[in-house]
Amino acid sequence: MKYKVSICKTDEGYSVSVPGLPGCWSQGLTETEAMENIKDAIKSYLETVEELTKDKDCRFVEVANA
Repeated sequence: MKYKVSICKTDEGYSVSVPGLPGCWSQGLTETEAMENIKDAIKSYLETVEELTKDKDCRFVEVANA
């Protein structure tokens, strides 16, 4: 699965956020470290969503790429 991320150089290194996953962000001293860290953040985010919705009545939809 691929996610679009926004990366920004900061005074402390790099900050990365995922526009499609509100509140999902990470950072790193280097761009490479930040990109590796955001992978972990995305996994944790999705695991949390799964946990929070496990007893809810949910549906899935498929969206074709434009």
